[in-house]
Amino acid sequence: MITVRVSWLRRGEYEWAQHVRMARAAGMSDAEIDAISAGPDSAVWGARDAAMLRSVDEIVADRHVSDETWKLLAEYLDRKQLMDLVFTIGAYDLLAMAFNTFGLQLDPGLAGFPPVGP
Repeated sequence: MITVRVSWLRRGEYEWAQHVRMARAAGMSDAEIDAISAGPDSAVWGARDAAMLRSVDEIVADRHVSDETWKLLAEYLDRKQLMDLVFTIGAYDLLAMAFNTFGLQLDPGLAGFPPVGP
């Protein structure tokens, strides 16, 4: 969920394709994958998942997690997990930038971003 949201925000299609495949294999539903583009305010997400997605949005946009989001996350995650979350978001943000810069193409058979509406 975290890596899929980072790749959506950073338009990292290679990461998107790889991690959507892995998310499905781990049990993420198509409705949840579709809700990634809507972000943390989608009705699909519970409070914990919404807070985690909000942290992705904040780090990608501002390089910082707000006090309010951090407080919500701390209700569900311990200190190590909070740190892991920040580093995971940052690492995949960097990978999206690198892969986009290098023009990394999708592996054969993988679907890229879903088509944008009308």
